Amino acid sequence: MRKIFFILMIWACSAQFVSAQEVGDSRVHVLGQYGLRFDEWGVGAGWEYFFADKFALMPHYTRIFPMVGSASNFSADLRYYLTTGASPVYVLTGYSLTTQNNNPGTAGTKQSSSGANVGVGAVIPLTEWVALSTEFKFQSQGFRQTYFRFGLAFPL
Repeated sequence: MRKIFFILMIWACSAQFVSAQEVGDSRVHVLGQYGLRFDEWGVGAGWEYFFADKFALMPHYTRIFPMVGSASNFSADLRYYLTTGASPVYVLTGYSLTTQNNNPGTAGTKQSSSGANVGVGAVIPLTEWVALSTEFKFQSQGFRQTYFRFGLAFPL
């Protein structure tokens, strides 16, 4: 019984620490993503900053690995957390800039497209210093692809 109580206390404390959503809180995210339309994998990182209660700004960069050529994405998302507690859920909207080159090394083949993105996600605490970050995100520019993003979040 003591072990169960101890584990529950640690979990409750870690949930409060990792899922803090107050002004000035921030997290670093290390993410992987999968493009559902074209089977494209990517890896990236971002920084989430809470500038108001339940509101966060998260700029992030992702390197995408298409079948041909190279691609990258920079996004700046505004997140609004719908819930608080152990597994906060959020909705997001933001701006994205995707750059791709289907023929690297050849001048004039680099293309850029920008547009809006929307999505939904959750941050699930694993320990007091790391959380699982998951997200479904639709980007309107270019190929209009939906991404599933997953990774780890570390509070600062």
